[in-house]
Amino acid sequence: MAKRLDGKLALITGASKGIGAATAVALAAEGAHVVLTGRDVRALEAVEDRIHAAGGSSTIAPIDLAESDGIARLSAAISGRWDKLDILVISAAYLPTLTSVTQIDAKQFGQAVTINLLATQALLAAFDPLLKRADAARVVGLTSSVGAAPRAYWAAYGATKAAFDNLLESYSQEVEKISKVRVALIDPGKTRTAMRAKAYPGEDPQTVKPPQDVADMLIKLLVNDYSSFHRGRVEG
Repeated sequence: MAKRLDGKLALITGASKGIGAATAVALAAEGAHVVLTGRDVRALEAVEDRIHAAGGSSTIAPIDLAESDGIARLSAAISGRWDKLDILVISAAYLPTLTSVTQIDAKQFGQAVTINLLATQALLAAFDPLLKRADAARVVGLTSSVGAAPRAYWAAYGATKAAFDNLLESYSQEVEKISKVRVALIDPGKTRTAMRAKAYPGEDPQTVKPPQDVADMLIKLLVNDYSSFHRGRVEG
């Protein structure tokens, strides 16, 4: 029986754990060949083992998005093997220490800007040609409510997510009339991830939904058509 994403190529950033890993496994289960990126090679290999054990197909591509040439090398490797990219899921993100605006650590803030914003622009620039060659490419960015609604002590992260949202929505407007590339911003909401545990160390992780719930919602989005920019939130 044909699967809903047979023949599709998907690239997932932050695929070594959490929502990125769950999404990679779900995409592969639907027939996509998934390129897994992240810094932790062993964790990427563990995700790939899960995919292969279920009969799926994947390739690991360990990179550090903060490295000046990391995305360029990734783009060269993918374009050298495939002639199009059907799905790009931008899941990787960096959460600085939660603190007041006046106490933000400059080094951590710079890291957040690099991973959450500059790397996103670099990914869009590097993979835009491959996305436009696909029949109906999809770009999905995982965002946060603090990007749209500022919250005390979250400014270092929230500011980068506000810029992230602006970048993706602007890209959506730029490509909508000249290609079949469509863009979506998804706020995963309260989800059982390492980032959530870092932000809320006293929270019982069993009281929030697992990453698989977000992955399931993303699959529903990716297998259905939408004609313009889409913004959504995963409740639960």
